[in-house]
Amino acid sequence: MGRSGGRRRDRLRWSKLYTFACFRSSHSNNEAVGGGPAAAGGSAVGGPGFTRVVHCNNSAVHRRKPLKYPTNYISTTKYNILTFLPKAIFEQFRRVANLYFLLTAILSLTPVCPFSAVSMIAPLAFVVGLSMIKEGVEDWRRFMQDMKVNNRKVAVHKGVGEFEYRHWEDLAVGDVVKVEKDQFFPADLLLLSSSYEDGICYVETMNLDGETNLKVKRSLEVTLPLEEDESFKDFQGLIRCEDPNPSLYTFIGNLEYERQIYAIDPFQILLRDSKLRNTSFIYGVVIFTGHDSKVMQNSTESPSKRSTIEKKMDLIIYILFTVLVLISLISSIGFAVRIKYDLPNWWYLQPEKSNKLDDPTRPALSGIFHLITALILYGYLIPISLYVSIELVKVLQAHFINQDLHMFDEDTGNTAQARTSNLNEELGQVHTILSDKTGTLTCNQMDFLKCSIAGVSYGVGSSEVELAAAKQMASGDDGQDIHVQDVWENNEDEIQLVEGVTFSVGRTRKSSIKGFSFEDDRLMQGNWTKEPNSSTILMFFRILAVCHTAIPEVNEATGALTYEAESPDEGAFLVAAREFGFEFFKRTQSSVFVREKFSSSNGPVEREFKILNLLEFNSKRKRMSVILKDEDGQILLFCKGADSIIFDRLAKNGRMIEADTSKHLNDYELIERDLILVGATAVEDKLQSGVPQCIDRLAQAGLKIWVLTGDKMETAINIGYACSLLRQGMRRICLSIPTDDQVAQDANKAAKESLMSQIANGSQMVKLEKDPDAAFALVIDGKALTFALEDDMKHMFLNLAIECASVICCRVSPKQKALVTRLVKEGIGKTTLAIGDGANDVGMIQEADIGVGISGVEGMQICYFFYKNIAFGLTIFYFEAFAGFSGQSVYDDWFMLLFNVVLTSLPVISLGVFEQDVSSEICLQFPALYQQGPRNLFFDWYRILGWMANGLYSSLAIFFLNICIFYDQAIRSGGQTADMAAVLGPAPLYWAATLLVTAACNMPYLIHISYQRLCNPLDHHVIQEIKYLKKDVEDQTMWKRERSKARQRTKIGFTARVDAKIKQIRGKLHKKAPSLTIHTVS
Repeated sequence: MGRSGGRRRDRLRWSKLYTFACFRSSHSNNEAVGGGPAAAGGSAVGGPGFTRVVHCNNSAVHRRKPLKYPTNYISTTKYNILTFLPKAIFEQFRRVANLYFLLTAILSLTPVCPFSAVSMIAPLAFVVGLSMIKEGVEDWRRFMQDMKVNNRKVAVHKGVGEFEYRHWEDLAVGDVVKVEKDQFFPADLLLLSSSYEDGICYVETMNLDGETNLKVKRSLEVTLPLEEDESFKDFQGLIRCEDPNPSLYTFIGNLEYERQIYAIDPFQILLRDSKLRNTSFIYGVVIFTGHDSKVMQNSTESPSKRSTIEKKMDLIIYILFTVLVLISLISSIGFAVRIKYDLPNWWYLQPEKSNKLDDPTRPALSGIFHLITALILYGYLIPISLYVSIELVKVLQAHFINQDLHMFDEDTGNTAQARTSNLNEELGQVHTILSDKTGTLTCNQMDFLKCSIAGVSYGVGSSEVELAAAKQMASGDDGQDIHVQDVWENNEDEIQLVEGVTFSVGRTRKSSIKGFSFEDDRLMQGNWTKEPNSSTILMFFRILAVCHTAIPEVNEATGALTYEAESPDEGAFLVAAREFGFEFFKRTQSSVFVREKFSSSNGPVEREFKILNLLEFNSKRKRMSVILKDEDGQILLFCKGADSIIFDRLAKNGRMIEADTSKHLNDYELIERDLILVGATAVEDKLQSGVPQCIDRLAQAGLKIWVLTGDKMETAINIGYACSLLRQGMRRICLSIPTDDQVAQDANKAAKESLMSQIANGSQMVKLEKDPDAAFALVIDGKALTFALEDDMKHMFLNLAIECASVICCRVSPKQKALVTRLVKEGIGKTTLAIGDGANDVGMIQEADIGVGISGVEGMQICYFFYKNIAFGLTIFYFEAFAGFSGQSVYDDWFMLLFNVVLTSLPVISLGVFEQDVSSEICLQFPALYQQGPRNLFFDWYRILGWMANGLYSSLAIFFLNICIFYDQAIRSGGQTADMAAVLGPAPLYWAATLLVTAACNMPYLIHISYQRLCNPLDHHVIQEIKYLKKDVEDQTMWKRERSKARQRTKIGFTARVDAKIKQIRGKLHKKAPSLTIHTVS
């Protein structure tokens, strides 16, 4: 890559727009903020945990001892070329059945085996080989994903002031890299300089902490001259810093450069998997590579997971193995007795050459050898085909998941991808869902919806909750199931709630402008100038256009303006201001320029506002202010922030509209609330399509939902309201650590005591609550979570969380997400499902029990396998006893092999892949059906033992009915018994016996299922009967009643909010005259 000396650097010194602690504010505190020699905080460098040494621009030193740091190659696979065979074989023989069949396959090579060696080894090789191939293919897909990352390219200094492109995996500690706009950082870097004159750069950390707002980073002042490729020709420096660790928000180190030592803090560190935004390029030196980087330190090793059903299958196989050993002992004892007492008298069975396998003089030894024979002979009690059949079912299910049109994203053209099929059935057993927020629940897109200006609410349209509540009240049946889809398909302008009282339905057309969903003609197209408070509205719009830190960018192709803002809501404000006629189009070092369309009678004008100072927004201040001078020379302070913060800072004469504005804020249920001095805005972090409906169905199905996000608490709470995890009237328990100036040891002790007290108070509050409809929500931040996850407190925290209807964890690191998931999984002892979309969610996803599957089907398949193997295996035992414990099988070797592996497996595989108790559409209408999975109705011990008993009965019926019917056998002229199929095939008795035995074996199951469907039907039985009799079409009232019964009582979700809204409306109706008409626009 050639030098870029001719490239123009951005001349704005953006640091002067901010007052962040990382920027230079005065000469007196240069040392403390990293602008000069190292402060005392760097004294830990060189001590335990702070031994990292990085030679800048000299990566060769780190490739050899004594340093020898790891490469930048990353791997998330379970296997590699060397470990695949041993690890994959270990995984296969963790299964008890496979271990048993390995032993029998080895014994088949000895004379004691009653079957040929091929018939014993072939099925084992087939089953294990197929499973290993599946594991290998799925891990190969993970490997290809890793290679896409490892093969990304970045510009690296190769010496003599020139840069060249290399793969990420070839980077080494100490390399100087050049990262350009919209590229990901390939490793953890120390920022040296940027395209901005003062070393500012904007970073998006969504993959790390879930936050969509841009972070501002700034290089040390001493490295600012390193602004071009050539300047690195002779660059040398030494970094001493902390060792690799998972903390995303801390960093301690020093840079030794030009005989001076400079302190490094987190504001100079660029983390791997974050992205450079709104900055042309940056230069940086690599500090941590590969698995040493902080994002990889937060990940966990790919685990080898086994489903709950598979673990339970092992227990059942232990039981069957116990039965196998028992009947083998009976057989060996019987054989020893017969050998000792009867064989000398059986002259026609005397062997030509005696051997130790049947020596009458040593019956005990013969019995021991026969025990081995019996263990092999009765091995068909153990279902070897069970595992491979389940594996095939899972692979085919995963294929159908990948091809499912209902999970196809039309916008991106992406389909669902089941990266592993090991845990398909687990999704039918889920108790708790742990979800990321950003990108999972939300689209990372803010929409401007409504506003309140001078006490007047603007923005029409009824919310989903209000409309559903009105329809439900109008129906006269509070138990009726109202669906979100029904709400949006409503075509009425008014809904009559009770006699004389109507609900006015406002409609919002779908906006084609990204970030702007506002609809109210009173403010559009300059109509706001006709409003009574037009001067206040003018001030409101100017605040939107001026009070921010965004940067306008012109699209060279279209000429349209886009905005690079620190937060999505700030961008939404600017889009709204533009649509209202106040377009921010230019920023200089000291001014902001706005093009106003309607503020002057002379037409559009361009106004300049001089920026005198800017007070930043942060999570502690919860507000942002800008001090400016307008064209008339008037100095103004514009402030925006959280409503509670702004209200506390209003002057006495500034509270005239506080009551009306507060009322409107309370009515905006699906918003983030940002109060401005002259009014309030309502912006929504736009949810992914179908999120509220999905959460509502999951809640009705009885699942618990936790949200784990890196966002600040206020943002997470607002999203909780948007997706109905939170609602008005729900009591929130917020756990946080107060900030103080105590020393570290005392601060930690005080923090733990404070948190323990908060948890105890919350638990007491829940315990003393008498209202059965009361709902609690638990909200905890990352700092408090650090202490809550410690051994002496985590069970208290978990017990409180279980009692709450919803749980939201804010400002959590990827490591904390994984630890919370582990706590829930181990503490509750139920299946957990984690959902996420970024690198920060990998640890959480790996820690949880995850999968995609169909509820209820696998249990029936597995029970059938145990049934048919017991029925098949015990007939062999009966025949051996009937034949004097001779070790003779009643079946041909290959018939036994095909019966067990093929003939009885193909129907089950077909059933497992294609069979449905009810359709997916019906499942969505009856969410309570899902509880059949977590309640384990299809694979509990009652059902397992029932099928085993049925297998015992069938084995008795098959053997003794056939023995009785065919006792008088046809004898060939040579004395041998004739083959029954050949001799008896044409005989009517043969076919009559076949029908009789079949009917006798199936009779118990038919009686059981008939009794169950008539007297004690399961939920899906009722639905099947309704659909079969077409009652869902002929009797809509009954169908809706049954749908309402299928709703689990829940305190979260859209349905719970509708119920709460009904109570609120009814309360209003009791206070109103009967003839009142209610017009709702919020």
